[in-house]
Amino acid sequence: MPWMKSHRTALAAAAVTPLLLTVWTAGPARAHGAPTDPVSRVFACSPDGGGASRSAACEAAVASNGAPFTAWDNLRIANVNGRDRQVVPDGELCSGGLPAYRGLDLARADWPSTRLTPGANLTMRYVSTIPHTGTFRLYLTKPGYDPTKPLTWSDLTERPFAEVKDPALTDGAYRIRAKLPSDRAGRHVLYTIWQNSSTPDTYYSCSDVVFPETKEQGGEGAAAASPGSGEKRTDGSPSAAPEKRTDGSPSPAVDQRTPQPPSKSPASARPQGDSTPVASGTDTGTGPSTPMLAGGAAAVLVLTGGAALALRLRRR
Repeated sequence: MPWMKSHRTALAAAAVTPLLLTVWTAGPARAHGAPTDPVSRVFACSPDGGGASRSAACEAAVASNGAPFTAWDNLRIANVNGRDRQVVPDGELCSGGLPAYRGLDLARADWPSTRLTPGANLTMRYVSTIPHTGTFRLYLTKPGYDPTKPLTWSDLTERPFAEVKDPALTDGAYRIRAKLPSDRAGRHVLYTIWQNSSTPDTYYSCSDVVFPETKEQGGEGAAAASPGSGEKRTDGSPSAAPEKRTDGSPSPAVDQRTPQPPSKSPASARPQGDSTPVASGTDTGTGPSTPMLAGGAAAVLVLTGGAALALRLRRR
């Protein structure tokens, strides 16, 4: 009967609607963001962190945490409204004071890191899958920062060295461009606060970075930058042991280390006056060398033919 069919349809709709609402409301909660270049602790130590996740610091963080950092994009606190220093306790800046991320607060000098250059231009890659409006504020620890002690608000400068509002989400990531301070050396923490304006949430992250040591300095920062420390280049490739771009997929971050001079070619390494020919390492059989070979072969044929003709004439 028509009324029974309508009744069944209404019941089916009523049963499905709560499920759809649950899926709709739960969807955005999984997709937020964190820096992947310079690599943040939470991303480096997550299951998506590659070789960096197997570093000693990350293994210790996961052990302290009691669980892996699967939700690396969800380190956020609601309704902070700019009161970061009042809400997030000293010594818990990297976890935002959240128990689910407490392993990130371990005071260590071997966190996976990114090498930067003082005074250079920085492009932070902050991965996110859902666009939000808001302001990014970037801080660096002060000169003399000791990575073996818990990170406190007094370790950071009072004002951010960069503040960017409403950048575009392109290929799955925000790109935050800024100029780095020129007075840092050794190991530091780049602390990022992303205060949303389209949601009530504020996101926090720690990215460990290493600047070249000055002649007057040494030891600690240089040791922190050693390959065993899990240092990462800004292109996401490992510097040696543990592994961490910019296309929307998690990846990592341009090697800003001082470029090494090119190795000498065989020609430049030869003594002056040496006329020994040098073979090209990229010879593909085309170019000047090919016609020269053909010309030489033709000359041999001409000489051979001429000699044979002369011999025949003498025999007549």
